[in-house]
Amino acid sequence: MTSLTKRAIRASFLKLLNERPLNKITVKDIVEDCGINRNSFYYHYPDIPALAEEIVRDEAARIVQEYPTVDSLEQCLEIAVEFALQNRTAVLHLYNSASHEAYEHSLMDICHSVVGSYFDTAFAGKALPEADREVLVRFYQCECYGQIVLWMSQGMQADIVEQFRLLCHLRQGMMEEMVARCCDNGNTA
Repeated sequence: MTSLTKRAIRASFLKLLNERPLNKITVKDIVEDCGINRNSFYYHYPDIPALAEEIVRDEAARIVQEYPTVDSLEQCLEIAVEFALQNRTAVLHLYNSASHEAYEHSLMDICHSVVGSYFDTAFAGKALPEADREVLVRFYQCECYGQIVLWMSQGMQADIVEQFRLLCHLRQGMMEEMVARCCDNGNTA
């Protein structure tokens, strides 16, 4: 029963977040929408920001688990924006709220995980020192994160996937060159 109640609360919250900004959603709205009492809500969540943070954190974990290997940098970005594209209005309401830090933190974690997965897939067998690998992963993590945050700050209007494909095309070979430099003896940091 508990997991069923939590799923109902989460579904109602996402439904409402797709309809209105976060600061216009109350616990009363959520419990009325899913047909439970206030005590049931407070049994599971201390407040609405905690509910929002758990949804974002769980979605981040789901994405990372669903994509244990990534074949291209373009796929990294597509994975990172998947939830945002499916829940555009809700994500914009969350991003534009006072509670957006949890979403941004989870987005950074998603970017790190998918870029790390890409590096593990694309450069398997390379003698890439761990410290160099981490520097490169952080660099591309920040690039993915920055592209996504800029896109959200502009209302998610542009076709971010197409823009990132173009960027990857223009930068083709750059990552491989950086990895090759890291693998050369004497050129590691």
